[in-house]
Amino acid sequence: MSQKTKYAHYQYSAENREKEPFINAEEAWFWFIQANQAWQEGAQLTAGKGLYNRPCEPLDILCVLNNLHRNRRLLMDHLRVLKYYGSRGMAPDYRRSREMKAHKLWTEALDRIEPILIKKGIVQKPTREASIWGDHLQQYTQMEGRLQ
Repeated sequence: MSQKTKYAHYQYSAENREKEPFINAEEAWFWFIQANQAWQEGAQLTAGKGLYNRPCEPLDILCVLNNLHRNRRLLMDHLRVLKYYGSRGMAPDYRRSREMKAHKLWTEALDRIEPILIKKGIVQKPTREASIWGDHLQQYTQMEGRLQ
């Protein structure tokens, strides 16, 4: 009889790695879309096997969307815009006339999704520096819009 070694079937566990939350809801959304597309193409999604150890499964984000839609916080227009631009891999550009409405819906949807994802620990809480930078960026884009 052959004896099996004690560590012959050791598998690397994601439990040893620290979970890395997403920076914002937009990053989480693009990750969700990519994971969903991979699953539709036949990939088997397994927790902890990716490059980053994420604090959720794609299904968790889908449940958040489902709850928001059932409570009428997200409309079908929001979901269509999220799916279309998520599949493209880029957010709608407010500077393009054809994407202005889509940008508004995109921003509304992510603004409604993000607090829930933060509460669940899927998205990290914004730091003070990030919020200050966001304020300056918003002021700059508003000023840029007035100059054009």
